[in-house]
Amino acid sequence: MQRKVNVVEDLDGNKIVFIHDVRFKGKRSIEWIDVETYLKEFVGESYVIEDTNDMIYIGADFPDEYAHSEYTTSLKGANAKAKANASQGVPELIEIATGKEYRKNTKMKHSKDAKFGWYRYTSRFALPVYKESGEVERYNVFNVIMVVRHAQDGKLYLYDLVNIKKETSNLFQS
Repeated sequence: MQRKVNVVEDLDGNKIVFIHDVRFKGKRSIEWIDVETYLKEFVGESYVIEDTNDMIYIGADFPDEYAHSEYTTSLKGANAKAKANASQGVPELIEIATGKEYRKNTKMKHSKDAKFGWYRYTSRFALPVYKESGEVERYNVFNVIMVVRHAQDGKLYLYDLVNIKKETSNLFQS
């Protein structure tokens, strides 16, 4: 799996995952089945959040949830494209996550897979914006919330990325 991803710090010392390749393109819609297939390459891996030292696992349910969740199906346009391409930086998004916040489990359907509740972390990524010539013009920066389930086995599993918001003040010129 070839990935063009690196982590940089902004002027305030906050980390951003730079994704240098727009792998999932679509004028009208994203082929979410392709995103799901791509994410299956991460299943079985685990990554440590530098800020909290939490070990986050990628379970077999993650690719399907990421590509077909209620949140994903509600996305249109630039936010759908941003979520699809954020998939390339999942390991780094986990590693730079901050702001751990606990939430109780409120749905019966998750009583087993999220027995001990949910955690939310904030992370950031940047995607290139291309000129008509194909050169990178700038990078748009996005905030995202990582939803992590605390499972019956005591492990933390990445569940989805939600609340993708473009930062209007943070455009990195190429």
